[in-house]
Amino acid sequence: MTDERNTVPRSEPQWKQFAATTAAQHGAPSGSYAELWQWSVDHPARFWRALWEHFDVHAEVGPGAGDDAVLADATMPRTVWFPGVQLNYVDQILRHTAHAGAAIIGIDEDGTRTEISWAELAGRIGAVAAELRRLGVQTGDCVAAYLPDVAEAMVAFLATAAIGAVWSACGQDYAPQGAASRLAQLQPKVLFSADGYQLGGKWFDKRADTKELVDLLPGRPHLLVLDSDDYRRLIATPVTPEVTAVAFDHPLWVLFSSGTTGKPKGIVHGHGGVILEHLKATALQGDLGPDDVFFWQTALSWMMWNFRIAGLMCGSTVVCYSGHPLNPDADRLWQLLEDEKVTYFGTSPGHLLASRKAGLHPGTEHDLGRLTTIGSTGSPLPADLFDWVREEVGENVAVSSISGGTDVVTAFAGGTAGEPVIPGELTTRYLGVALYSWSPQRQPLIGEVGEMVITTPMPSMPVRFWNDDDGSRYRAAYFDHHWAEGPAPHVWRHGDWVTVTDRGSLIIHGRSDATLNRHGIRMGSADIYEVVEAIDAVTEGFVLGIDGPDGAYWMPLFVTLTPGRVLDDELVGVIRSAIRTKLSPRHVPDDIIAAPGIPHTRTGKKLEVPVTAIMAGHADVSLDPRSIDNPDLIDWYRAQGAEHSWV
Repeated sequence: MTDERNTVPRSEPQWKQFAATTAAQHGAPSGSYAELWQWSVDHPARFWRALWEHFDVHAEVGPGAGDDAVLADATMPRTVWFPGVQLNYVDQILRHTAHAGAAIIGIDEDGTRTEISWAELAGRIGAVAAELRRLGVQTGDCVAAYLPDVAEAMVAFLATAAIGAVWSACGQDYAPQGAASRLAQLQPKVLFSADGYQLGGKWFDKRADTKELVDLLPGRPHLLVLDSDDYRRLIATPVTPEVTAVAFDHPLWVLFSSGTTGKPKGIVHGHGGVILEHLKATALQGDLGPDDVFFWQTALSWMMWNFRIAGLMCGSTVVCYSGHPLNPDADRLWQLLEDEKVTYFGTSPGHLLASRKAGLHPGTEHDLGRLTTIGSTGSPLPADLFDWVREEVGENVAVSSISGGTDVVTAFAGGTAGEPVIPGELTTRYLGVALYSWSPQRQPLIGEVGEMVITTPMPSMPVRFWNDDDGSRYRAAYFDHHWAEGPAPHVWRHGDWVTVTDRGSLIIHGRSDATLNRHGIRMGSADIYEVVEAIDAVTEGFVLGIDGPDGAYWMPLFVTLTPGRVLDDELVGVIRSAIRTKLSPRHVPDDIIAAPGIPHTRTGKKLEVPVTAIMAGHADVSLDPRSIDNPDLIDWYRAQGAEHSWV
């Protein structure tokens, strides 16, 4: 049911416009995307200067910031970008406030809808920023949030950033202690919260948890409750925002690692780096602009919430959703896409798989005539789900499987507008991202699995880690890897297995620190998941490689099943046969075991590394249950390891 009147007219992709406008001044090639990518990584200073000029980034230029001063020091990890420049993330959004229509739309699980127009956005940011200043918040202070994914959360962030204060957020699905393990490190002066949220048809009252969290935070920060009468009165009176210019690398926000095996690491990103990376990723790669409606289903604890805000920098309308993506059924988000005329929909492989297994036909059951792109992240998107989108959503809807992370709060690679999509692959390396697959000898590989590395700096690489004054934790996380040919202290190792094809596309095989190593052959867990989770009876797989005594090795595959199915001999045979046929005999697990659930971080990452260590009987694994979606599962897996016979 396509209404041609609602389709978004598309000219040539924005990256082509960028190449054409920068070719003469900066020497960018105006031909293929591959040529533009190569130029961007061969000449990073010229590329990022060209991007700055193309988007007319608003900034003040001070001493030491000559016309061509982009990289004062290009050596990772101490890279210095745009010295002497002062700017603010919020200015890049306020330039669009003359637009008509909605800037931010919030949808609750029960369908309650809120809308913040472009016309009122600046006044609302100004009102909240003025209240923060009244409460004593100054440039460099921290402001925290304990919130569901509601529209007003974005205003709270923008008000914080306008002052030059540092933002950090945690979803309300965290218990107070789990939230405090992150936010207490920052000693925030103000905490934003809400009375609660709806999820799965239930109301979760968070007022008592909020009070407990305030008590757990140093200095008991001031509390601003978004759904209180006081807050409603506050935002009812618009205030012209006063935006503070800050240094290029001044902290914008602190994101946290999952913290499953220790205190969560606070990762600090700067204003300028995020502006450049997010303009590139959303506009040049994602082709977002003022006519678009951008919806990525996410939560405040996940970096995609921060990434989604970048839609506002493009002048797009941004949609938030607070609720379960499958409530009351798997059709929930597809209905939202129709209702809000979404053009770019971001989701996860799990949601697309659930939609397929529910027998949905979104393209014929809904008017998705404005939808141009489906983005997917969280784990590699299997090839068969690319095919499902083409067949059941629309053959003209591009699929963008992306890979990035909290570390850089952006993507390294993914779909690019106008470039051909091949099922199971990430279409392109993103502009300015010198991504390669390296052998243990630090040689670039084509068509072979290797370690994913980044060899030149990106502006949104962390400014630093929180409470890491000497930078040792930062270096250890990305730069201190032992290579066969010696160290490479200025090369970022991301910790993924990747194949770079001869077309320049990528295949992600899973975490290299969770490698399956059977008989000396390294295998990626993602390859096995793609095969196993395509089987209708299986909802999710979890494969581990566990070292035992005297060189023994056990590779079990745990599976969760659709309601009513049991793991009988027939289903075990189907799983083994599929793995053997589509991968190889060495990929077939030693045992296939029905599990009560698969443990994840709260952002959906499978806990392969710590659970492997636990099942191997390592006593030194310190696993924080507050960082796990279902911590009760850990004892079940521990028991599985203890019961295994190594004979």
